Amino acid sequence: MEAQDEFVLVSAPNKTGEQFIKALRIKGITYAAITNNETEKSRLTHLGVKHILMVDTVDRETWLIPELPVGKVYLFESSLPLICRYIQICRSWTGKPIYIITGSNNARLIYKGLGASYVIYTRSDDVSFLLDNES
Repeated sequence: MEAQDEFVLVSAPNKTGEQFIKALRIKGITYAAITNNETEKSRLTHLGVKHILMVDTVDRETWLIPELPVGKVYLFESSLPLICRYIQICRSWTGKPIYIITGSNNARLIYKGLGASYVIYTRSDDVSFLLDNES
């Protein structure tokens, strides 16, 4: 499967994640969002996200590989436990890099130990530079 056939997967629980989704759209990159609750799903739909993967972060039996092919993953941190679950879920879905974008420098080793490829610390709402090498 070629990279352009894959979806970039994003968790966007905050303003930085929302800005990243806008950057994906501007660049014409195929993407999907991941969430574990209806409130966030509604917010993502309102943002114009067409492909949303709902996951039950508690029940491992439901962590089935989605029908859409997952490529790179960008997880924007809102809570340590949630990002840890998302890493565990997404690592089984893709062999491509998983990026964690965080405002905290405390959990870097935890995230890397769970399978994150890169942990990016930033206080900026604009992380579109992460897409510089994307088509």
